[in-house]
Amino acid sequence: MLLAGYLGPSGTFSEQAALSYFSHFNEYELVPFPTIQDLLLAIDRGKVLKGVVPIENSIEGAVNTTVDMLTFEVNLKIQAEIVIPIRHYLLGFKDFELGEIKEVLSHPQAIAQCRNYLHTHMPKAEIVFTSSTAEAVREVATKKLPRVAVGTLLAAEKYGLSVLDSDIQDTKQNETRFVVLGKEEGKKGDKCKTSLVFSTENKPGELYRVLNIFSLWDINMTKILSRPSKTKLGEYVFFVDLEGHILEEDMKNALMMVQRKTSFYKLLGSYEIIE
Repeated sequence: MLLAGYLGPSGTFSEQAALSYFSHFNEYELVPFPTIQDLLLAIDRGKVLKGVVPIENSIEGAVNTTVDMLTFEVNLKIQAEIVIPIRHYLLGFKDFELGEIKEVLSHPQAIAQCRNYLHTHMPKAEIVFTSSTAEAVREVATKKLPRVAVGTLLAAEKYGLSVLDSDIQDTKQNETRFVVLGKEEGKKGDKCKTSLVFSTENKPGELYRVLNIFSLWDINMTKILSRPSKTKLGEYVFFVDLEGHILEEDMKNALMMVQRKTSFYKLLGSYEIIE
């Protein structure tokens, strides 16, 4: 049996994305990892063959740990993209009214996505951050106390908590983009993306000259994100998503030009979008 990892424990959105992707592959066993760092290092070192991690949320933006590790710490390829809707549930014991709740546990991104709801309904409750939404649910389930977790329906079922409220995220159009990572190149599908990171010399117009290459080759850039280069204050690398696959001639030629005009260049993968 081949091993594939996801950000655990069991009951996370990452497990939901992994189940969605690997349901088509009978030969994989899913293994939870406590952090994104642990999972990416395990794939890089060959302990698991593939992994599923979040890379971007429609409300909170990029998952910087994933972006930075792909850029600086591991040599992995994005093999596929999965986007799933994010529905947050307030989970706990029905023995307590919301006004009695002393603590709200969850992952920082989940808390941020439910900020207005929590402020309105439990303004005096202490916010306690956990490594994942599922870990928050597991912790709340261990002892009957006046505290709640923000988590998934899957986690509520696994750990035996009641659903106290549904769809508590502040924005209903809330989605998270997950990527499947591995050592091999991704396959070309009907809809594809290409992701890369690069840096330029710190001179006027250098970034424009690189980005203009995509315009010249009529390639649509769907995202650009700057991250610190980790070498010097004020120097950055740029994470870019493009529509298309490197097997397409225009994309291949454009990336060859980009590589020649950048001081740092790393192709993170060309991959299919799973819908």
